[in-house]
Amino acid sequence: MNAAGIVTFAQLADTTVVELEKIVRIDAGITVAYPDTWPKQAQLAADGKWDELAAYQDELHGGRQIKK
Repeated sequence: MNAAGIVTFAQLADTTVVELEKIVRIDAGITVAYPDTWPKQAQLAADGKWDELAAYQDELHGGRQIKK
């Protein structure tokens, strides 16, 4: 993320999932990361909502949102 200029939670929160996928998969060559939930998690962190972040992360499975 730092190489892409993303150095704060707020910047990560403002980055689209499409751009995150490009950064992770194409630029960094990482194929096991799923950045779909990263903007929401980053926004909660940027807002200092640590309890809400922890609760949200508890709902995730391997960092991924599972549809019910």
